[in-house]
Amino acid sequence: MASNKHVVPEAREALDRFKMEAASEVGVNLKQGYNGDLTSKQAGSVGGQMVKKMIKAYEDGMK
Repeated sequence: MASNKHVVPEAREALDRFKMEAASEVGVNLKQGYNGDLTSKQAGSVGGQMVKKMIKAYEDGMK
């Protein structure tokens, strides 16, 4: 069964900033808190941008 407990609770703020940055880069207007009014396409573009940035950071760290 899934748990809502975060392994590192202090990371929540950093992840929220990261998500807001990614949303800004793809032109999605996120607000603090609930964003249930986003379309699936908008939400997916934010998540996709986050993954792209994480992969790039990992690859850059390998060099």
